[in-house]
Amino acid sequence: MNARPVTLIIACGALAREIAALQRANGWSAFEVRCLPAELHNRPERIAPAVRAVIEENRANYARIFVAYADCGTGGTLDAVLKEEGIERLPGAHCYEFFATAPVFAQLAEAEPGTFYLTDFLLRHFERLVVGPLGLDRHPELVGEYFRNYRRLVYLSQAPRPGAIEAARRIAERFGFAFEHRITGYGELGKRLASLAASQESLAWRA
Repeated sequence: MNARPVTLIIACGALAREIAALQRANGWSAFEVRCLPAELHNRPERIAPAVRAVIEENRANYARIFVAYADCGTGGTLDAVLKEEGIERLPGAHCYEFFATAPVFAQLAEAEPGTFYLTDFLLRHFERLVVGPLGLDRHPELVGEYFRNYRRLVYLSQAPRPGAIEAARRIAERFGFAFEHRITGYGELGKRLASLAASQESLAWRA
């Protein structure tokens, strides 16, 4: 039996903590994870080239590669790369969708198109990834300009954390949004990783 993981997961850095939590909870040692910087979400045109580079660097070292990204604002360019490479990714347009699952997310979007979504990651790094880059710390008056079409904030939480719901509610109040909390768990991320871990065992025995 080959002890080296034969599956590589190329993951968005915004999912690093969630993937690690799932690995610990389930005792998975079946795959290796390489995370790209979460800040790529601020420059989505760079995501597909970055993923391709990791694929090309590691293709010969793994029997299988899986990409833990949604489309993430790439406008289909990530899917074009993955089609060329013959590699699968997580479903959906963004992490909000695969955490909530497509049917639930569709219901949320239909109920209120002007919804701002938070995940555990975005809540933890809200000041760094939203407030700072948009200049809201220096010019709070821009909130109304940036978010004029938003009416609601929905916090999609993956795991319980003391004070998280209150922190999300404060952001909603700060921006003048209605607040809603949904416990999603890990959604499709958990399902897909469980499937990879199960199939990894048969791949490892054949390696």
